[in-house]
Formats: sequence, C-alpha cells, structure tokens
Amino acid sequence: MKNIGFLSFGHWNPSPHSGTRSASEVLHQSLELAVAAEELGVDGAYFRVHHFARQLASPWPLLAAVGARTSRIEIGTGVIDMRYENPLLMAENAAAADLIARGRLQLGVSRGSPEQVVDGFRYFGHVPDEGSDPAEMARQHTAVLLEVLEGHGFAEPNPRPMFPNPPGLLPLEPHAPGLRDRIWWGAGTRATAEWTAQQGMNLMSSTLLSEDTGVPFSELQAEQIERYRKAWADAGHDRTPRVSVSRSILPLVDDRDRAYFGRESGGRDQVGFLDGGKARFGKTYAGEPDQLVRELAQDEAVAAADTLLLTVPNQLGVDYNAHLLQSVLEHVAPELGWR
Repeated sequence: MKNIGFLSFGHWNPSPHSGTRSASEVLHQSLELAVAAEELGVDGAYFRVHHFARQLASPWPLLAAVGARTSRIEIGTGVIDMRYENPLLMAENAAAADLIARGRLQLGVSRGSPEQVVDGFRYFGHVPDEGSDPAEMARQHTAVLLEVLEGHGFAEPNPRPMFPNPPGLLPLEPHAPGLRDRIWWGAGTRATAEWTAQQGMNLMSSTLLSEDTGVPFSELQAEQIERYRKAWADAGHDRTPRVSVSRSILPLVDDRDRAYFGRESGGRDQVGFLDGGKARFGKTYAGEPDQLVRELAQDEAVAAADTLLLTVPNQLGVDYNAHLLQSVLEHVAPELGWR
C-alpha cells in the first residue's frame, strides 16, 4: 500500500492559454482540486510555496480553507522556505490550520530552492548572523519551530496581565498536539537526509537532488532514503518516520492526454547545475498505463518510500488534474500494489 497525494506548484499566468490566470483563480482551484482529490480517494493535497513569483506564496489561508472543506485528506506543503519564516508566528499559524483540519496537517519545510530575487529573505526582515549563512539561518529557524511546537512554556508571564495566566512559563497558543511529529524536511542530498533523521523530522525528497554520482536518479534517491533510515535508527527515535518522493506520472489514456504529454514519453534523467553545483533531475513518467507500470516497477526510490506525491500541471485546470489523478489510481496504482 502506498500513501498517494498530489503536489501543486500553484502557477498562474495571465496568458489566454492558462487555466489559472490570476492568484485568485489558482487559490480557488487549489481548494477545489483538494476537494475533488478527496472524493477520488487520494490521500494528500500538498502545495509548493514560492515568494516573489506568480505561484502560491502564503500557505496558511489555503491550508485552513482546505481543512475546513475536507474531512479525510492530508494537507501539506512541499516546501516552506525557512529562510523567510518567523518561527513563532509560523507555529501559531500552523497550529491554527492543523486544529481546523483536526490534525491532518503535514508540513514540509527546507532551506529553500533558488529564488526569484537576490536574498529575498532580507525583505522579510531576516538576516543571517555574522559568520553564518542563509542555509544555517533556515536550520536555526527550524530548530525554534520544532521546539515551540512541543507546547512547553518558555515565556515569562506579565505580573499584571490583561487576563489571568496559568502558573509557570507560558507556551504559544494555540497548541496542536502531534504536529511536531508531522514536520518534514525537504532534503536535496544524502548528507542532508541524515541530518533530517537526527532532528527527528520526516523526509521529503523531490524530483531532483543537488548532487550527482553518475548513477540513475532513482538509485541515488534510494540510497538517500536508506541512509536516512539508518540515521534515524542510530538516533534512537521512538516512532516510525515517513518518507515521501515526488514524481511526474502522466498516464496516456485518451486523446487529450496524448495531445498534452505524448511527446514526454520515453523521458530520461537530466543532469544540470543548481546553485552553482551539479544536480540530477528525475525523469517524467509519461506513457500508456502498462508502460508506466513496467517503468515504475524499476524505480527503487518509489518502492522505498511510503508516500508518493504526484506533481500536477495545475494550469490545465481542476477537471483535467482530477482526471490525471483518477488515471493513476485506476490504471497504475493497483498493478503496482499501491492500492
């Protein structure tokens, strides 16, 4: 069995060829796709977070709205750039969204991807400490977030408060029980995956790794997962961690699918440069369902993960993306034992 969700980048563009021509349209369609996905039996609705771009940015209103409109589906991010976040304010927002969703929030966070602007986090009021760097600042913000999500008191109460205080130091409110265990780190390397395990976070691995050893992407990602699980066991955590991978899986079951994605069939890994370093990008899986079943059966990382996030072309609209999800659930997942 596999936990299957979708991951939307939330693109919008005023072009007449786009099904999402404004921020308003992409927000409403994101909500409607989550509702449709739950009705289809999809397990998760995840959304990317990018700043200074025509994409989803502030996740909290959307996550809360999805939580209010659905009852079963997991709701998450993939990922929130922690360089931009005030961790205390984030903890309050996340807890409120999780309580609205009745404990279904799954938050993916990370040090962030290449930005649209130079050092965009500085516009949000965040500057690395002297001798530090933005990546370390993201980890510091994450450490604070994880600590306050535990719900322990840390703030000294006012001796003359507006309202009566309980005894002792005060925690942030509201508190969402269990949310600390539902934080995922988006790791781009094998070493970062090991660090993720040491921090007690779930592992979220994308369709790219910011390193390349010459082996196929799925093999390198499977090694990343193996090293993560070993580091988790070595750390002695008392729960079973979760691991997700993302894939573009596009079954060609009708003429519309073939018109959109027929040329993607037979894709392969790509190697390029990201943030000045060599990176390996995973292939797009596009083809007839029987072809996809054969190819995905050879994907070691998908086999190793308990959660699979299907990246969706959100600009093609809710109906078409629901069709893609249904095609995977009906024509691919059962043949691979995921359902």
